[in-house]
Amino acid sequence: MPNWDTGNTGFMLLATSLVMLMTPGLAFFYGGLVGRKNVLAIMIQSFVSMGWTTVMWYLFGFSLCFSGNVVDGTDLFGGLVGNFNWAFMNGIDINTSSAVVTANGNIPVFGNAGIPMLVFMAYQMMFAIITPALITGAFTNRVRFSAYLIFLTLWLLLVYFPFVHMMWGGGILWQWGVKDFAGGIVVHNIAGMAALASVLYVGKRKILDQGLHSIPLIALGTGLLWFGWYGFNAGSEFAVDQVTANAFLNTDIAASFAAIVWILLAWKIEKKPKFVGLLTGAVAGLATITPAAGYVTTSSAVMIGILAGVICYFAVALKNKLKWDDALDVWGVHGVGGMIGIILLGVFGTLEVNANGADGLLFGGSSFFIKQLLAVVISSVYAFGFTYVMLVIINKITPVKLSQSDEEIGLDEILHGEHAYTDAM
Repeated sequence: MPNWDTGNTGFMLLATSLVMLMTPGLAFFYGGLVGRKNVLAIMIQSFVSMGWTTVMWYLFGFSLCFSGNVVDGTDLFGGLVGNFNWAFMNGIDINTSSAVVTANGNIPVFGNAGIPMLVFMAYQMMFAIITPALITGAFTNRVRFSAYLIFLTLWLLLVYFPFVHMMWGGGILWQWGVKDFAGGIVVHNIAGMAALASVLYVGKRKILDQGLHSIPLIALGTGLLWFGWYGFNAGSEFAVDQVTANAFLNTDIAASFAAIVWILLAWKIEKKPKFVGLLTGAVAGLATITPAAGYVTTSSAVMIGILAGVICYFAVALKNKLKWDDALDVWGVHGVGGMIGIILLGVFGTLEVNANGADGLLFGGSSFFIKQLLAVVISSVYAFGFTYVMLVIINKITPVKLSQSDEEIGLDEILHGEHAYTDAM
């Protein structure tokens, strides 16, 4: 029997539970932002990902993400995706360690020798569950449930699984030296760019949805997301040490500064200190610090939070000016937040915080900064292009968009035959 590190393993089980809680939190957050006739339709898109993504993860998703590596030449397509060696959890049992190294050179790839692979698998599964759910806020009230299920399947297979492998599973971006502590590229940037592609393909809603039917529900969702984000970021160290503590604190610092900056901007420009603005700013700060949480100092996290509040606020304003119907601001918050977080890691990253990180531009790491910029371009183009083409293909299989009459009645009734509130009937 392996000598498991019970402290680290227990912490990772807690972190896994926290990240799992984020998906229901996202459902509440999105549910409060839409109108009363469409609450269940948006919430079920998050909850169904908890079920179907888990099935895919067990069958082949985990294997495509983490089996094989580019150094050994054991993954597929030159480091773009893993292989099927661990499909159906083949070769993984209760005694398998999560520590994986390359055969050539014994280079650590991922994991921790004291943590079971089963725990690592469960933790990474929670990331896979929430990432496609983020996208749903962009095309709320406009997409058929059957089309969404196909979208969920193909997007995981063609976008999410490859990027997890490229970044975290020993793929090509990992080999290049690109860094992403907890998902600025792998989660937020690719989800945000997929959301933008979805908005441009699906088009505007035909029926105006007043939205914001329950601000307390939005607040509940934000609280669950913020709480779960400690597991999202601090858990990505896969151990309990000084980097874990730094990532934990940086998460809260960036979210708090971004929230205050956002509400102050709204107060100045919109003449009212709006609660939804405060909540949205916090989520923007959380998304932006994610790739850098374990690689930067706390003072840098302050700057990242401030910049997140400013840049994401004006990104949403730009979206409104361009009249993109990104209903719940997925691109402006998660896409832009993840994007600038990747870039700012290339500026503020320092080896003094994490020996497994890299020095950014402020510490002489100009080459690392360029790598981060290239990663932004590659991930953005890839996610946008694949998503748009996918929607075109899905529309040939089953209609993606709903009719005007369907939108008018409401998706809860049309798609699911249920109602969140009796007065929405």
